[in-house]
Amino acid sequence: MRRVSDGATTPGAGETADPAAPPPVGGDRRRLAWSTAIFSLATGISRVLGLVREVVAKNYFGVKGPVNAFQIAFLVPNTVRALVADAALSSAFVPVFSDLLERGERKRAWRVASSLFWLTLLGLGAVTAFFMLVAPWVMRPLYPHHHALLVGLSRVLFPIVALLGLSGIVVGILNSYDEFSIPALTPVAWNAAIIVGLVVGVPYAHTTDGKLYVYAGAILVGTVIQVLLPLPWLRGKDGHLQLVIDWRDPAVRQVFKLMLPVTLGLGLININLLIDGVIAGHLIDPNIAPSAIDAAFRIYMLPQGMFSVAVATVLFPSLARFASRGDVPGFRSTVALGLRQIAFLLVPASVISAVLAEPIVRLIYQRGHFTSGQTPVVAAALAAFSVGLTFNGTMLMLNRAFFSLQSNWIPTIVALGNLFVNAILDIAFSPVGTWGIPLSTSVVNIAGTAALLVLLRRRLGRIEFGSVGSSFLRVLGASAVAGAVAFAVWKPIDTAVGRSTGGQLLSLLPALGAARLVYFAACRALQVREMQALLSLRGRLRRG
Repeated sequence: MRRVSDGATTPGAGETADPAAPPPVGGDRRRLAWSTAIFSLATGISRVLGLVREVVAKNYFGVKGPVNAFQIAFLVPNTVRALVADAALSSAFVPVFSDLLERGERKRAWRVASSLFWLTLLGLGAVTAFFMLVAPWVMRPLYPHHHALLVGLSRVLFPIVALLGLSGIVVGILNSYDEFSIPALTPVAWNAAIIVGLVVGVPYAHTTDGKLYVYAGAILVGTVIQVLLPLPWLRGKDGHLQLVIDWRDPAVRQVFKLMLPVTLGLGLININLLIDGVIAGHLIDPNIAPSAIDAAFRIYMLPQGMFSVAVATVLFPSLARFASRGDVPGFRSTVALGLRQIAFLLVPASVISAVLAEPIVRLIYQRGHFTSGQTPVVAAALAAFSVGLTFNGTMLMLNRAFFSLQSNWIPTIVALGNLFVNAILDIAFSPVGTWGIPLSTSVVNIAGTAALLVLLRRRLGRIEFGSVGSSFLRVLGASAVAGAVAFAVWKPIDTAVGRSTGGQLLSLLPALGAARLVYFAACRALQVREMQALLSLRGRLRRG
């Protein structure tokens, strides 16, 4: 297996150049743009429905009171899930599985996938059973109130760890075959199941604790549905999952070897979230801070999931193939393409969500138990999160680049540094209030991106930093103009029509529409390369 290393591009001893290998990126650019657009659409649908789920939940629970115990109870299994389940397992699995497919060892590739599927079920099932026993000792130090509710909810929610571990294998197989849309749509069913569970179950629960247990049960049922739905799409591929556990296969061991640093690299991001929640509950306000941060985080993740996750996921198998072939120019160009696309999509989203944070939060959440007094707290957290939105996306792309190179310890070391800095900044910024916690996250995202860029340059010899930096500055200028226009349009209309739901729609939608038009016009005037790719894609859609 050839890997990208130290800028080497020539075949090794006994190897010949692959005449069928694709050009660095140019020939694949339209296909990648098309795949990214479809994945973004599918992910966007699931993210929008996820936001609807949060609107329904906030209507029933707001962000004050026992719902903060629910938030911590969910963060613990979600953190463990990130450490050992879906994204971490899939990121370690895809390069190994793709490499076996690339070398023509398809039967072995599926045997490896099958072994990992059953080993995951057995291993994470045991972890879940162990947590059920030790939950009282693990959970109580994390939050100062509602201990019985905290422990009970965590026990209901923890089985999602094992379920999503299995999902990581299935999604990894589909992504290796460049199948992205179905995995992106399965969260739609997850969100729909939770919404139905809330709407149907909560009115029949007579206590707040009972309603929160309904919420937890709906999440568990939704996770089962999410795991089962993509399974039929494995049919028609050149293999199938078998009842086999071949733990002696070196490829199986390689996945677990790669998974350790990937686990730390991806999981530490979620450990940061857990630390944020614990510090917010102990040092700021346990009655509102954890849930307010989570409410802001859900809005913040909408453009993140639609754009940066889509770009990184679509490009990841291509990066793995370039790395396997030793094609440095193709690898380098694909990384630069991903970074430019993420900046083009996320910088304007960052500016707009910061400038219009309060009306966005008011429109989305302010109803039912979510009162007007809670809106400024969540809006300030959203604005602080928005500062680091783009850099969160670029870190995701750069992590995928290192995973493709199977240099997984590099982003892991950076993530460990981020974890330490994040905890220190959380404590340092806590006196300013709830928004200080998201601000520390943004600072860490910026620092982490800078570190990963420097390390990737050392790994590849050089990176296309000039083109990426030029594109970023042009996009930033266009986004600043769009943000100013958005606020200028929103403010007078808001003053005239008031703060009702209809009034907020009347003021916010024209502001967003004007910002969009101004941004695209500015990007076109500044000759942003990604604007040309978007126009090309629009032409293709029209011809289709």
